[in-house]
Amino acid sequence: MPNDDASRAPPSSKADASVAGAAALSQVGGSESAPTGPRAGAERGRAKTLPRVDAAAPELVPARMVNEVLYCPRLMYLEWSQGEFVDNAFTVEGRAVHARADRPGTPRTTEGPDDGPSVPHQTRSVWLSSARLGLTAKIDVVDHDADGSVSPIEYKRGKRPKVVEGAYLPERAQLCAQVLLLREHGYRCEQAFIYYAGEKRRLEIGIDDALIATTLAAVDRARELVTLGELPPPLVDSPKCRGCSLVGVCLPDEVTLLRALAGGSPEPEMEQLTKAAPDLVGPLDPDPWSLAGTDVLPKRVRPLLPARQERQALYVQEQGARIGLDGYCLMVRGKESQNRVGLAHISHVAVWGNVQISTQALRTLMERGIPACFLTYGGWFVGHAVGAGSSNIELRMAQHAMATKKATCTRLARGFVCSKILNCRTLLRRNASGVDRELLALRHLARKASQSASVETLLGIEGTAARIYFGAFTRMLKSRTGSLQFDLEGRNRRPPKDPVNALLSFAYSLLTKEFVLATRAAGLEPLLGFYHRPRFGRPALALDLMEEFRPLIADSVVINVLNNQVVAPGDFLSSMTGVALRPAARRRVIEAHERRMAEVITHPVFRYRISYRRVLEVQARLLCRLLLGEIDVYPPFRTR
Repeated sequence: MPNDDASRAPPSSKADASVAGAAALSQVGGSESAPTGPRAGAERGRAKTLPRVDAAAPELVPARMVNEVLYCPRLMYLEWSQGEFVDNAFTVEGRAVHARADRPGTPRTTEGPDDGPSVPHQTRSVWLSSARLGLTAKIDVVDHDADGSVSPIEYKRGKRPKVVEGAYLPERAQLCAQVLLLREHGYRCEQAFIYYAGEKRRLEIGIDDALIATTLAAVDRARELVTLGELPPPLVDSPKCRGCSLVGVCLPDEVTLLRALAGGSPEPEMEQLTKAAPDLVGPLDPDPWSLAGTDVLPKRVRPLLPARQERQALYVQEQGARIGLDGYCLMVRGKESQNRVGLAHISHVAVWGNVQISTQALRTLMERGIPACFLTYGGWFVGHAVGAGSSNIELRMAQHAMATKKATCTRLARGFVCSKILNCRTLLRRNASGVDRELLALRHLARKASQSASVETLLGIEGTAARIYFGAFTRMLKSRTGSLQFDLEGRNRRPPKDPVNALLSFAYSLLTKEFVLATRAAGLEPLLGFYHRPRFGRPALALDLMEEFRPLIADSVVINVLNNQVVAPGDFLSSMTGVALRPAARRRVIEAHERRMAEVITHPVFRYRISYRRVLEVQARLLCRLLLGEIDVYPPFRTR
């Protein structure tokens, strides 16, 4: 069973294990006491009934879900009902351990007086189901003894925990489910074992009536949760979250914090700005939840690991280049050179113009969940190819339902536009002088945006703010009197008419690609937005979410490459229709973009340090939590 026990690490101590077992038993038994204390509001069930295609749960509960529902009901729901799964080091190690269990077993010998079922032998990957029990399981190994009895063996990574029972309750219940299935199919099964690969040791687990009762109750609980369509609340400050591969999807600490803050002001109150100092001293500018100078935040929101994505993007822009598959690598062949890149080191592939990808390479990318993005020669994002993608249909249905609600669209759009204007103002304040009038105007427009009652009004406010911001954009450039010219009237595009606008368009195209990938990875539909209206081929949701990041990432990259002379006037091609970057300059801009995406920053709300690329993922996941009704407000990303 490749994924058994692999989605999370076991509790790290005996105390942790005791807590895990007690919590699991109380939840299965339905006798969990009401939470108390300052986090009681967060712990109390706020699960929202999610939109469903069919209210009936699957007839058979996998034994692995028996394990999961005892360990963490939310993990079970995310994996089984919403189809979420993410690899981490533990899942990869667990898969390697189970690969050994899937090897061919010991064949039955033909020697001896009896060649029947009493001859000792092993069978592997035995799949059994029972409609009466409502269970199904793929048993790693089944030992057949000489007396005719059988014993299931469950493979686990790591070493045995130091608990009296020999294993944690979720693992014992999973094994118990396998025993029940074997008995249901007429086998005599009195013994069961867990094999810990870290010790290369087999440990016998006792199957008693209490464990059987707990296992059957867990089966009922798993089916009940899926039938109700309720996403269980996250665990609060639980050691179980350490090592869980779905912690970046679940966001337990982040959701708990935002729920605890929900009693405060949900919307940025611009009046706070006028009362506070011009530049608020606090985590946000402005501070939506009045966190500045307070102790509202819990002592810690555990950081997401890793803080920076280790895999890198593969960009191919040489026209006529070919991308093929060579073992576990991609081979990129150009006219004069070729490069070999390991698939394990690639986060996504982006190609410009006429670059060929073989069918074998594209299929392998899809199988490994590596997106392939396609852009025109000029840098216009055309689309991307992915595999089966997310299985979370509940999230898609919630997104479609929310997109039809005008109030929700306006509320989200208000936050996107307000944050964009304030982040533009921050960038201008940091990098330009003599712009007091523009800063005041942007502050005023941000206030109007926060109070706007319609998307149409926001469009007008955003346009006015853009004219002011881009009108002062050249003041952030060190050599604005040089050869590089910028239209002071603001942005022009499709095609851009001057070098700086060409740079901005290229940087925005790269950022669009990043948000399409982030929303797709989160299970959202990139084409269905709340502020940008749906249009054929337009990634409206990606454009929504990237609004507040335009100045922080794209504009910042453009200012950086201009002020540090990464690009020069000779790096642009001018024609009757517009201006474009030459390939060599485009490569340097891509490198600057990747450096910016890998830059580690402090999240303004959660205060842990992660890279910009991971921030995009977190913001997309938080939007998911909003759409599924777990939090009330999408937290804006605003710097000070």
